[in-house]
Amino acid sequence: MADPFTDRLTPRARDIVSAARALLEEEGPEALTMRRLGDRLGIKAPSLYKHFPDKAAVESELIALSLWETAEVLEAAEAADPGSVPALAEAYRRHALAHPHLYRLTTERPLPRAALPPGLEYRAAAPLFRACGGDEDLARAAWAFAHGMVVLQLNGRFPDGADLTKAWETGAAAFQPATADC
Repeated sequence: MADPFTDRLTPRARDIVSAARALLEEEGPEALTMRRLGDRLGIKAPSLYKHFPDKAAVESELIALSLWETAEVLEAAEAADPGSVPALAEAYRRHALAHPHLYRLTTERPLPRAALPPGLEYRAAAPLFRACGGDEDLARAAWAFAHGMVVLQLNGRFPDGADLTKAWETGAAAFQPATADC
């Protein structure tokens, strides 16, 4: 699947999404307003509405970008270590922790499925589904583990000295199906 924006967005709309991502990544979700976005681009906020109907539409594009990047990261991990739930969990962890504000925007509210490119959500989930031997319930449970660990880590909920690498390894290994082709 190609970049989710090349065919769907105009070059100016892609610039807006890039600026929105930079603002989000640098300052967090509170900073992501149409006014601040316009300021960053050197235009008046009302000009943004020529490209996006509202802030939610900009956020939907950021979520699509996040899912596309997650798919890329997980596909690379899958190619390097086929069938490995631990490898996918580690790749997921690294990407989420590297982009905490984008991760939270993507995961802390209902997914705007109707606004996403067709097949993107499936693509992001497919490597884990395959690693879990096609078992949807096991794949969902493994994702819930990884998501919960990321959120706990982002929120500083583990005690000082906790061996998070060991916790990740132990948890991810618990979801590795015995029948996986590794």
